[in-house]
Amino acid sequence: MKNNLLIHLGLALLRILPSAFMLTHGYPKLMKLVNGNTEFANPFGIGEAPTLFLAVIAEFVCPVLMIIGFKTRWAAIPAAIAMFVAAFMIHAADPFATKEKALLFLVFFVVIFLLGPGKYSVDKR
Repeated sequence: MKNNLLIHLGLALLRILPSAFMLTHGYPKLMKLVNGNTEFANPFGIGEAPTLFLAVIAEFVCPVLMIIGFKTRWAAIPAAIAMFVAAFMIHAADPFATKEKALLFLVFFVVIFLLGPGKYSVDKR
């Protein structure tokens, strides 16, 4: 029983802390979008504004959902994809130290997808 408590506490920390850290990247992008400044990278050729909009969903909306534990596994997918794109497309030519943060977030979000939110979440209520 004590072991289960620690597992679910660990899952909550794994879900909440990286998602909260991601908000520090997503919030400035949200503010750019709100202020009408859509200048942004366009790695897929769909346009700067749509790419910024997708980044806001992946780096702000999805982390908020993961923090509260609502549709957690689904929310982890766009966040993981965004970090994959950041590491392997945006920073492809950069040294590992530059990619490292995106790779760490990628691992966190893949693990959250695989393990789920744990019992301390809206999903489990």
